[in-house]
Amino acid sequence: MALSAHIAAALRQGPQRIVVTGASGWLGRATVDLLHDALGDAFAQRVVCFGSRQADVRLSATRVIAQRPLSELGTLPRQPTLLLHFAFLTKDRAEAMPEADYCAANRAIRQTVLDALNPIGVEAVFVASSGAARHADDAAAAPAMRLYGMLKREDEDAFADWAQTHGTSAAIARIFNISGPHINKLNSYALSSFVLDALAGKPVVVRARHDVRRGYVAIRELMSLAFALLLERHSGVTRFDSGGQDIELGALAAMIAASTDGVIDRPSVRDGLADIYLGDDRSYRLLLDRHCIETVPLSDQIGETAAFLKSGSACDMSQDMYA
Repeated sequence: MALSAHIAAALRQGPQRIVVTGASGWLGRATVDLLHDALGDAFAQRVVCFGSRQADVRLSATRVIAQRPLSELGTLPRQPTLLLHFAFLTKDRAEAMPEADYCAANRAIRQTVLDALNPIGVEAVFVASSGAARHADDAAAAPAMRLYGMLKREDEDAFADWAQTHGTSAAIARIFNISGPHINKLNSYALSSFVLDALAGKPVVVRARHDVRRGYVAIRELMSLAFALLLERHSGVTRFDSGGQDIELGALAAMIAASTDGVIDRPSVRDGLADIYLGDDRSYRLLLDRHCIETVPLSDQIGETAAFLKSGSACDMSQDMYA
């Protein structure tokens, strides 16, 4: 797994420190792993990682990185910095915590990062939002989805305001469905659940009895775009959705089963309201084209996810609060 070659080269040539918050979560781990490959020996001098607590984060059997507590972010010396912000208590925490506590915790994370941006010298920030932000006011959405989406939308607006106020840059991505190494919560995501079934030689089980449509992008593709936007060196805000080929879960399961000569197991599909969770793929592809980033085909995304799951690394996820 690697960033697009020209993006990796630009990062190696650049002078900026790179700060990653939420380094123990899926997006954070994948990003740090990509940076390790791109920067090589310079990684230790260029990259600083933060999470809810001090920890050693194991990326693979041979790769471990140090994570500092987020409370120390503002103590970094001032120097030109690119910051990638992934720290957030995710939707599963919204389902388990009292609403007031969940809101307070995520707003405290946001304020800690916002308060540090100018003092430590951040020139550009990437904010990982969620497609759930679209559902913040959707009465038909589950309460946890609305709450999670509302707080993600607050993050979007707060970091956009910072960039506009200070003449800096913010790239804000509403992320829908991603694939690839460092995927976690394996039974919560259709892609990883299907791949695990196939790897175990079992039928790929699709539990949904209605139409469910998703679009996947490779984490290495998404982060190549994120770094391309951070390196543009102009002020302003870029907001975008992750895209991906529109595919129904039955078709996704069939693709995955075919890779191991397996079969799928799905109850008969009933009529009903479709579950559609898709970003604006057309605009996303235009951004990729503008930055000469190749789209990773879905078949390759499945293969890269399967390779990671076969490696056993997915069993070593940190229990950091932020994901």
